[in-house]
Amino acid sequence: MKDFRGRVAVITGAASGIGRSLAIQLAELGCDLALVDVREDGLATAAGDCRRTGRTVTTHVVDVADRAAMEALPGTVDAAHGRVDILVNNAGVSVGSTLEDHTIEDFEWLMGINVWGVVYGCKFFLPLLQKSDDAYIVNLSSMFGLVGVPGQSSYCLSKFAVRGFSEAIAAELADSRVRVMSVHPGGISTNIARNMRWSGRQDSARERAVKFFDRKAMPADKAAARIVEGMRTGAQRKLIATEAYITDVVKRFVPVLPPKVLARVHAWFNGKQ
Repeated sequence: MKDFRGRVAVITGAASGIGRSLAIQLAELGCDLALVDVREDGLATAAGDCRRTGRTVTTHVVDVADRAAMEALPGTVDAAHGRVDILVNNAGVSVGSTLEDHTIEDFEWLMGINVWGVVYGCKFFLPLLQKSDDAYIVNLSSMFGLVGVPGQSSYCLSKFAVRGFSEAIAAELADSRVRVMSVHPGGISTNIARNMRWSGRQDSARERAVKFFDRKAMPADKAAARIVEGMRTGAQRKLIATEAYITDVVKRFVPVLPPKVLARVHAWFNGKQ
């Protein structure tokens, strides 16, 4: 996608983080926007930032895990904008827990947003995207969609699913005007660590995670710029941040990492070594 002017982009999880930064950058490039999130206040703030560019922006308070709401959303967006050229399935959540302590309810909550939200977005917006002369689906996976990490079994489950789903539909749409990109960020400065659910973990673990992201993570606007770059070049997969590239290289040479090595890394991060 070389020119974003006059395009319409739908972005989920647009109230903060990568979604908000991507919305602002696409607006600056000439896109009109349909911004989707469950947080009405954050959504309104993000929309205000985008409207300063002079673009048309609509907001939609929708839970991406709600099938009926997601099925109705394309019609609402089409009525407001008349087209859809870009779909960014960015909404995501995380749970920090071992499998032993992880509740089934938290698994279901996370999968509803991280997996079903992506499936609903792609499935229900596809007819509109297929009407475009140049369309893009951008699905946010993670570096945890490349490697299984202890304490993040549900998150890894969801992000591996997004990766495989994206590769499958990219092949299905290869002869169409709709391209698909799977994005694999490493540590990005967003609210995901602050908003993470924790099961069977001490508050100190949450504090360490938040401090780690605040100190080491890539700013969300830089991650968003990499995604825009990927769309410009027609990428099918985009790695973001040094740790994502390192993980990818290591997995190429050692496809199955020794569980004890990953366990030690997990223990170190949680202050147990």
